[in-house]
Amino acid sequence: MPDDRLGNHLVYLLEGGGAHLNFEQAFADIPKHLRGAKPHGVSYTPWRLLEHLRICQCDILEFSRNPSHVSPPWPEGYWPDGDSPPDESAWERSMDSFRSDLMDMVNFVRDPTVDLYARIPWGDGQTILREILLVADHNSYHLGQMVVVRALLGEEHS
Repeated sequence: MPDDRLGNHLVYLLEGGGAHLNFEQAFADIPKHLRGAKPHGVSYTPWRLLEHLRICQCDILEFSRNPSHVSPPWPEGYWPDGDSPPDESAWERSMDSFRSDLMDMVNFVRDPTVDLYARIPWGDGQTILREILLVADHNSYHLGQMVVVRALLGEEHS
């Protein structure tokens, strides 16, 4: 990493530091019966938001480190098919996958061999720094939506 100070700020941002809600705060303790619930006037459910976050973060991570990665088709490939988890274990698998990919992104930032400013050779001008900021920005946006969904479902939490 070219500058530990920048890396520390990026990790802080990815993990939900400052004004940003973190993943665990947004998704903690959602009752099973609400995971597929769609509040009135909203086009998504907790499950759809979780899966969208997981799919997008994974896509950005893999694009950043894997020249053979193929992104899902836009936009349908970035959202799950249904409103609810397809089986009992799907929610936890998705949560675990999101956590794992987030840790991989943090480790990518901390890797001293990664040049955050270098263009990604298989991209069209993107840098690792841009992709890290994209993950943080995208996650923050949808984690905020999750707070709204929980409030509309009567599941506000601190």
